[in-house]
Amino acid sequence: MRQCITKCEEIPAPFPPQHQDRQPGLEYVMVPKPISECGREKGKLAGKVALITGGDSGIGRAVAYAFAREGAHIAIVYLDEERDAQETAERIEEIGRKCRLFAGDLKDPDFVRECVKSTVECFGGLDILVNNHAVQFIQRSILDIGREQLEQTFCTNVFSYFWLIQNALPYMKEGGSIINTASVTAFEGNKDLIDYSATKGAVVALTRSLSLSLVEQGIRVNAVAPGPIWTPLIPASYSAEEVRTFGSGTARVPMMRAGQPCEIAPCYVFLASDDASYMTGQILHPNGGTIVG
Repeated sequence: MRQCITKCEEIPAPFPPQHQDRQPGLEYVMVPKPISECGREKGKLAGKVALITGGDSGIGRAVAYAFAREGAHIAIVYLDEERDAQETAERIEEIGRKCRLFAGDLKDPDFVRECVKSTVECFGGLDILVNNHAVQFIQRSILDIGREQLEQTFCTNVFSYFWLIQNALPYMKEGGSIINTASVTAFEGNKDLIDYSATKGAVVALTRSLSLSLVEQGIRVNAVAPGPIWTPLIPASYSAEEVRTFGSGTARVPMMRAGQPCEIAPCYVFLASDDASYMTGQILHPNGGTIVG
């Protein structure tokens, strides 16, 4: 059953111990399921077309729902989480918008090219690109980060962002919006996620530099840097005990809880809409109260 919240008191915490032995994780087996809708409907993106990576679950799913409720048609790119992706597509169509699914590995530039091309062919254009997919692997020391992990993390979290932008840009017109998902780790670091944090720092620099490059074309580029959010990537990354105290344990945030995807989605709606017409090169920080410089 879908969950929807309207106020903070309805957000469940803490999380029961659980772990998944795969990346980036499956949403349908999570307990509790991440909350993906907050019940806001205004039509700020009416007639727009958005391509959202990692849109099958977690933050990407919540953004897809929020965009659909605002009137956008959605293309979703995911790895292989078929059940989560189908549930997301069904909900988008239930909301009344069209949805197209693309399954594959965004580390493959050819697959990226086909996703963008097919999106444009299906919907007749592309207005919003949300680069949201990522992997993260816990390592207690930088000495434990091998070449394979390092290449996988950077290729997934950074290189594919470049390929998506390079393929999407020729189709985007003035008024278009590119939104990258960064992380609080880009600003405060994380001792157990050194390579992941480095990729998110790269995403911040990419966002700021690209915004300067595209400002004369009227295409805005911004980012969202979430704090700890309850998504499938969490039980796929942490031990069962670490999941139990996620957001409220040793790495707690001032609000003493993890956020829900639907609490992050409004940032993306704002940046994608004309409400943010005077914003480019900026980073929004929905992170539970962590102060960043």
